[in-house]
Amino acid sequence: MISKSNFDSLLQRKVLVLDGAMGTMIQSHNLEESDFRGTKFSDWHIDLKGNNDLLSLTRPELISSIHESFIKAGSDIIETNTFNSNSVSQSDYGLEEHAYDLNFQGAKIAAEAASKSSKKILVAGVLGPTNRTASLSPDVSDPAARNISFDELKQDYQICINGLMDGGADLLLIETIFDTLNAKAAIYAYLDKCEEMQFDIPLMISGTITDASGRTLSGQTVEAFWNSVKHSKPNSIGFNCALGAEQLRPHIKKISEIANIATSLHPNAGLPNEMGEYEQSPGDMAQHIEEFCNEAYINIVGGCCGTTPDHIKAIVTKLENIRPRIPPITENLTQLSGLDALNINEDSLFINVGERANVTGSKKFARLIKEKEYEEALEVAREQVEQGAQIIDINMDEGMLDAKEEMQHFLKLLATEPAISKVPVMIDSSKWEVIEEGLKILQGKCIVNSISLKEGTEEFLNKANICRKYGASIIVMLFDEEGQADSLERRKTISKKSYDLLTQELDYPSEDIIIDPNVFAVATGLEEHNNYAVDFIDSCKYIKNNLPNVKISGGISNVSFSFRGNDPVREAMHSVFLYYAIKNGLTMGIVNAGQLIVYEEIEPELKKLVEDVILNKNNDATENLVSKASEFLKSNSKQEEKDLSWRDTNVGERISYALVNGINKYIVEDAEEARLNFPSPIQVIEGPLMDGMNLVGDLFGEGKMFLPQVVKSARVMKEAVAHLVPFIEASKDKKSMTNGKVVMATVKGDVHDIGKNIVGVILQCNNFEVIDLGVMVTAEEIIETAIKEKADFIGLSGLITPSLDEMINVVTEMDRKDMDIPVLIGGATTSKAHTALKIEPAYKKGQTIHVIDASRSVGVLQNLVTEGIKDQYVEGIKKEYEQTRLRLKNSEGKPLLRLEVANQNKHQIDWSGYSPTKPSFLGAKKLEGITVKELRKYIDWSIFFRSWDLAGRFPEILEDEKVGKAAKSLYQDAKKMLDEIQENKLITPEGVIGFWEANQVRENDILITKSKDPKSTITLNHLRQQKPQGIRPNFCLSDFIAPELSGIKDYIGGFAVSTGNGVAEKCKEYESNNDDYSSIMLKAIADRLAEAMAELVHEKVRKEYWGYAKEENLSNEDLIKEKYTGIRPAPGYPACPDHSEKLKLFSLLDSDNLTKIKLTENFAMSPAASVSGWYFSHPESKYFGVGKIGMDQVERIAEQRSEGLETTKKFLKPNLD
Repeated sequence: MISKSNFDSLLQRKVLVLDGAMGTMIQSHNLEESDFRGTKFSDWHIDLKGNNDLLSLTRPELISSIHESFIKAGSDIIETNTFNSNSVSQSDYGLEEHAYDLNFQGAKIAAEAASKSSKKILVAGVLGPTNRTASLSPDVSDPAARNISFDELKQDYQICINGLMDGGADLLLIETIFDTLNAKAAIYAYLDKCEEMQFDIPLMISGTITDASGRTLSGQTVEAFWNSVKHSKPNSIGFNCALGAEQLRPHIKKISEIANIATSLHPNAGLPNEMGEYEQSPGDMAQHIEEFCNEAYINIVGGCCGTTPDHIKAIVTKLENIRPRIPPITENLTQLSGLDALNINEDSLFINVGERANVTGSKKFARLIKEKEYEEALEVAREQVEQGAQIIDINMDEGMLDAKEEMQHFLKLLATEPAISKVPVMIDSSKWEVIEEGLKILQGKCIVNSISLKEGTEEFLNKANICRKYGASIIVMLFDEEGQADSLERRKTISKKSYDLLTQELDYPSEDIIIDPNVFAVATGLEEHNNYAVDFIDSCKYIKNNLPNVKISGGISNVSFSFRGNDPVREAMHSVFLYYAIKNGLTMGIVNAGQLIVYEEIEPELKKLVEDVILNKNNDATENLVSKASEFLKSNSKQEEKDLSWRDTNVGERISYALVNGINKYIVEDAEEARLNFPSPIQVIEGPLMDGMNLVGDLFGEGKMFLPQVVKSARVMKEAVAHLVPFIEASKDKKSMTNGKVVMATVKGDVHDIGKNIVGVILQCNNFEVIDLGVMVTAEEIIETAIKEKADFIGLSGLITPSLDEMINVVTEMDRKDMDIPVLIGGATTSKAHTALKIEPAYKKGQTIHVIDASRSVGVLQNLVTEGIKDQYVEGIKKEYEQTRLRLKNSEGKPLLRLEVANQNKHQIDWSGYSPTKPSFLGAKKLEGITVKELRKYIDWSIFFRSWDLAGRFPEILEDEKVGKAAKSLYQDAKKMLDEIQENKLITPEGVIGFWEANQVRENDILITKSKDPKSTITLNHLRQQKPQGIRPNFCLSDFIAPELSGIKDYIGGFAVSTGNGVAEKCKEYESNNDDYSSIMLKAIADRLAEAMAELVHEKVRKEYWGYAKEENLSNEDLIKEKYTGIRPAPGYPACPDHSEKLKLFSLLDSDNLTKIKLTENFAMSPAASVSGWYFSHPESKYFGVGKIGMDQVERIAEQRSEGLETTKKFLKPNLD
């Protein structure tokens, strides 16, 4: 074993060389299943091929020979074959109990190989990242979900480290870090081991930058990553994997500039080709490495994926005469991080700590947390960051809350919000268990607020040591066992004692110590409180001058507590207090970022009154401020006046104004005036109208206009054009240039078209001619129209998963006809990955491009019509899709479980004593008497705004600084249309529900008795998750129905509802009047009403029709957040993704006779504004995603249905692995 100092000495003498890719070398041997099994695991119940780490037990001689080949090539350090030797990764193979053995044997083999060399070879015990992430959710529907905890990871890494050290490792290497929280768990385990051994084990840390963004997979920048792991005092920091040397150049350059220790790099052998192979030659890779060493970027170099002994030999040759990098001497910064880094030095400006995400300081935030309104609570935090907070303080200490539970839940949610989590977090609690829970959630370097000497020296040092292992900075509150420091002298004494203990007893970095000298309220009326602010300011001066590198913090709003309710006075007090405190050394403060006024802008009289109080200038200061305080309260309400001054400008400016603001009141008269002023009517379109629409397009592209406004602009444009068309026809002057012609369609079998229509409007606004073929359009019609109209582009849209296959069919037919028109792919179920993997390869002669949302469509087409850009853009898309295919091909997902194994891990419900509630009726029943008025209160307006590309939570979106104006206007128009729908009965809600006896059979099926005749049955074939779920079960919807063998008679329900009848006809009427805005609005509202009806009916089912939750009392927000008992999964959605099962549902409901809702050939519902699904009542029923399934499950379902395997495969294709 080598000491840390001796390892550092080696690094000062030469550039050390790691080995290359163990996995690449293993793959070159083309091993079989038997090689991995050996004799020890010959009867293992799971396939083991691909578990490279297991070869340390079953083929040790092979692993030893690979080590020896790298030593012969010139490696100074060899890495153990233990990248996946942790319990978490080995659980995929059922080998989690063998983690210690794998690590021990891996280190032992490497140490024995090293001992055979004539030169000293170091063995690096490798700790891989595991295949789970502690800071990322595995479930898009549940951002707070985690499939591994910090404690589980720490325990796992402890086992690994014990095995590695017992087996003979010289040092440890935490590598391929894509989630820094995983690495921090490994670091904690490492620091524990060092304490246990009373020996500092040498440590290397290597992260992974996943793409050109320069961030880890969990979102951290290079500098944020360094700040987060620096507390481990590693010997080196660097990067490996994911990218080649050239792609890693900017990142290794960055770390070499900021890290005061050795740096390492072991990149892949370039980027993989289209077959997933690494082709970079040893000489080419070595050339890059030589350049990096000459530029003093690295101290340790090696290879990752694709690198062989030949690569290492070439690198060694290049490094013969190169001196190692000398790490820079860095100043003692306070280095914090969220996703981004925050570095604080003596010259830094004041650091603003946002205070509103604090249940003790914000009534609103406390209410939101108590009511579980987490999305709104996150908005409070986001507002703080947007208003300038560089750190966000989180506090959950409230008597009626489980502070520990709320802290961990909220921080998990916060981690999924980059706009918030980019800044460091201050974990604020008086309860130690809450603080430590927070430390286990955050990947960045955070601040603990706080610890103190209140419970004595031993407890103080114990908590500080734990904080050190998590890598946190600490706020020390000035308390001791006698109480709070409330005088200047007590502040000085306790701050000095705390500093000395931390730096001398624990070697705690002084730059990570932050002292809070206690901010107390002034102007309370008590004379002894008058000097509190002055004492704080003087304490800041003392700490700055006497305690090197220490930072100073305080809860700023405390100083103004006496003036609650008077914001102008409080804001002035904060600004004055900060002005003097900062001048005397205050580093940071917890303050409402939105409640600060610039010191120089404080009204002079108020400033004088406040300064007298803060600085305790005279005995009357408090009384003087109190007597004047009410005069400074101001009202900010202003009455908006209607401004028609724009009507006084010239006609071109009036037209532009009308288009930008969506005002159609005067457009016809303005278009007529322009026609009379121009030589021909077509020039009005090509001139002022297109000028105005170009401005609309520019503003939309810049994010200064929003989708609803653009659609209104299009309505104004169409009305103007409609007025001019007869004059154009009469003059036979029809030559008008457009940017191109686009044929758009929702593909066969799909009836959804809101998104397509929005894209069409946006394209027309940008001078593209759009031919919209509508919905349910066959491939033949799309192709024939494109050829006949000489279209420049085709746009395909779809919402349901079978539409993906239809899109492939369209481009396959186009390819067969030798067409090369670019095809745009869009819709909710489409993705770049699917387009790259499935659609583009079927269209060899042309290019397919996935368009993620409406706002991107114009940019895509403009790139395709602009000469000089088009070829480069298409080539870029091709390259991007090639890389996407390569990434998907190379991504090593967990091997699926065999269906029988997944069934064994099903969700187990204790059916003993369970008595299902019998529904009020059995069979199907038509729903009568539901009105639009009744549905309005169930509308989820947040989703409505999202359909118009306006992101935000309702009703807060109406006040949003950026989109609030557009959202308010849209909301008013929507309510107006709802009034019209309600008054004129434009929509009549209809639907059907049913309940039937049901039992679980054959693990995954549900046998339904259709009537009193027990022989009249129908079987639902549900899918079970086959991906390994770790400690969680593999769910199937059948788990929530009592098994037939239990003897319990259970029930299932079903429904189909619609608010779409008559909508299509009314939309055609709007469109014939050039009113796309109203057409899209009606469809969007109809969709929301259908979902609202599903929500209303489900509530009635729970409380009345089935009655299993009669006492339920939930708000609409609770319903939207699905806080009710039971579920209503819809065929085609994640828990039951097979759309073809709708046939059984509609048969049970007798929908053809009881409603007008029909199914298309691809199982889409018509009208489009329709919702259907199943009802499950068991209290443990929950939503989940089936994910990928294996052929064994497909074959089972084909057999159960007595249908052809190819037909079943077609239905289940999106889920087929």
